[in-house]
Amino acid sequence: MKHDYRWMRAALALAERGLGRTQPNPSVGCVIVKDGVVLGRGWTQPGGRPHAEAMALAQAGALAQAGEAARDATVYVTLEPCAHESPRGPSCTSLLLAARPARVVIAALDPDPRTSGHGALALQRAGIEVVSGVLEAEAVRQQRGFRLRLAEGRPEVTLKLATSLDGRIALPNGESRWITGPEARRHAHLERARHDVILIGRRTLETDDPMLDVRLPGLEDRSPRPVVASRTLERIAPSLKLAGRAEVLSGASLPEMLAGLAAGGALRVLAEGGAGLAASLLRHDLVDRLLWYTAPIVLGDGRSGVEDLGLARLAEAHGRWRTVDSLALGEVRLAVFERIR
Repeated sequence: MKHDYRWMRAALALAERGLGRTQPNPSVGCVIVKDGVVLGRGWTQPGGRPHAEAMALAQAGALAQAGEAARDATVYVTLEPCAHESPRGPSCTSLLLAARPARVVIAALDPDPRTSGHGALALQRAGIEVVSGVLEAEAVRQQRGFRLRLAEGRPEVTLKLATSLDGRIALPNGESRWITGPEARRHAHLERARHDVILIGRRTLETDDPMLDVRLPGLEDRSPRPVVASRTLERIAPSLKLAGRAEVLSGASLPEMLAGLAAGGALRVLAEGGAGLAASLLRHDLVDRLLWYTAPIVLGDGRSGVEDLGLARLAEAHGRWRTVDSLALGEVRLAVFERIR
């Protein structure tokens, strides 16, 4: 089993490469191994095709005789191979049945009813050993946007906050550049590159006039789709940087806005501001992941990072979040939390 964990971690790392680029499909990773040697690697490509298994099998086929690409090998894949045919290509289960590996190790079964359990069963019936549940929790976390879209009709929402030690995002006069340092800002841009949509509210649009792009060397093409959520805004003023680039979602509730984004294929949404949008997302219990960058400064009477949540009792605030990661980014501390559900 230690080898299974090792290679599944490699497959999960490959799947990370596709985050933010594969909608409406989840980002999946695949590694094909035989006698300790990697024959092929793959991850879901931009737009959702080719799938990870198809890419890995094609790579393995380039190193072997026709029809022998993965025979007697072990295939590690982070999501159950799809079992339904598509106009865009054959199912991954069909490809694996033709390749005849000895084993297929799956991190998590596919919640899509067109595949759920059917892919694994077809492989087993063909005499291929199937093992599932290897690093399942890690895979489910990575695929959360895909799973939420199927189960609840909404994308995964990550809320990003960058504040002082006392929870402020700006001075009373609105000055906010910069709360954090360059290392934290680079990390925030990396997070942008892993999301399909970046979401802000009207106040952030008009106060900060942001670009909302990815400004990391080599990742400039990974900028997510900018979206402004507002009940009243009809269009973005031509003088603002997002004019002609950002979509405006107006006249609907926040849950309806997110449902619309999911219907359009979005799996991962990064909410960057401001305090009103953050509070609304939290009040509606729509935040799945929280990134909190804390700078070692104290601002006192500044602007709060989150507006009133309407809590009546302190007990209502407890038991809602678990810490899953923490790291230093220069002088800034990043804490990553997940909603307990």
